[in-house]
Amino acid sequence: MTDINAAESFRYSPDWDSIRSAYSCPEWFRDAKFGIFVFWGPASVPQVGDDKYGAWMYTKDYITHGVDVRKYHESHFGHPSKFGYKDFIPRFRMEHFNPETWVSLFKESGARYIVPVAEMHDGYAMYASKHTRWNVVDTGPKRDVMRMLVDQARAAGLKVGLSSHYALNREFFPKWDPSFDTNDPEYADLYGEPVPPEDPPTQDFLNHWWDRTTDIVVQYEPDILWFDFGLDKPGFAPVHKEILAYYYNKGLEWGKEVVFQGKNMRYDSFPEDLIVLDIERGRMTGSSPHPWQTDTAVGKVSWTHIINENYKSSDFLIGQLVDIVSKNGNLLLSIGPKADGTIGEQEAAILRDFGRWLKINGEAIYSTRPWIVFGEGPTTYGEVDERRFKHNHHTEYFDLEPGASDIRFTVKGETLYAIALGWPADGVFTIQSLCEQNPYESRRVSSVELLGSDRAVDWSQASAGLVIRTDGNRPCDAAYVFRLGFS
Repeated sequence: MTDINAAESFRYSPDWDSIRSAYSCPEWFRDAKFGIFVFWGPASVPQVGDDKYGAWMYTKDYITHGVDVRKYHESHFGHPSKFGYKDFIPRFRMEHFNPETWVSLFKESGARYIVPVAEMHDGYAMYASKHTRWNVVDTGPKRDVMRMLVDQARAAGLKVGLSSHYALNREFFPKWDPSFDTNDPEYADLYGEPVPPEDPPTQDFLNHWWDRTTDIVVQYEPDILWFDFGLDKPGFAPVHKEILAYYYNKGLEWGKEVVFQGKNMRYDSFPEDLIVLDIERGRMTGSSPHPWQTDTAVGKVSWTHIINENYKSSDFLIGQLVDIVSKNGNLLLSIGPKADGTIGEQEAAILRDFGRWLKINGEAIYSTRPWIVFGEGPTTYGEVDERRFKHNHHTEYFDLEPGASDIRFTVKGETLYAIALGWPADGVFTIQSLCEQNPYESRRVSSVELLGSDRAVDWSQASAGLVIRTDGNRPCDAAYVFRLGFS
């Protein structure tokens, strides 16, 4: 591999082999394990439906979580020809936004990086865009809330990424009714020109996408550049190598190790040894040789704020973090702030639960690496018949609750961590992978400690496995970590 530090003039060419010659995923990302996705924007104003309210309000008979979005829109705001998505933007004021409060919560959660949305499919720029009037400085909040958040997060020691979902803008807003404002040329710079979704992007669109994306990169120097699945489409092939080389070269200019994240949801558009594969609402079934990431939300319904969200439990999400980390992945957990700039108490409570758990058990997560096997037990993830996408995207809807016999492993130096995803009724754990004469570790176990507990545990290593007997007192509310030493 090329030593880019020794060759100050080195620059990546827009060629997979050139990038492969010198790039590897930075250790800071592999060590971080846990990040916060911030899904903010005008879609939070109506507070129902989901993050794609801007599409559903123009769609007949679309029901999500018990709400017919079109009927709701007409009864509360008016027909889409009279009150379009653009009309939510003046109501998106973020008047109570306090970046110090947000970042304090993110730090309390134990997250090591954040990825706020720079622009969603709706075309609204959550930053001081130079290429669209529909941005937070000229409309809505009337200030650069992105700059405020980025600067506050970096001052607190967090890495900061930004996400772009703009590649899907041209096909996001329905235009089937001529009366919709989505067909008004005056607003084409928000809604996009009417195009068949199967058509490849025009050169004009590719140029505009490039200008907006590089504007984000230049202004905010993100440690992570995250892309939604629209960029995977073959029509964007002319920019795939170009944007990867451009961003990695910017990292060289800044003297920063950066991370490019993409989804390869339907197409393998980016080699997975050159990026961090991001799996949306799903996870790897087994361990991967390359670092990867799951992005999912605290809620089961929406990425943006809605008042009727069905929230996941903290213990399930913490177990998900453990499972992902054991397989060489990171978790990017999304929250949806309200339109007034505050974070809802249920979402904040979940983040605080993460923080409490990581304060006790973080040594088994941060800076760890996968063991020879990621784990054992009956509960598996991702491999379901209902898969519609590559790489287990959108399979979390079929996830089962894990139990005490589901064990996950991480390793740091000479220390092995065995993490049980449930607590047995009798307080006795059996780890089969560590039985006598197991194929993974020739040394015998010499010590067993339960993190968060000052009480000794009884244990024995036999042909059935490593048997650990606790006194039944749980040191935390989810995912129980045993620190193991070997003779």
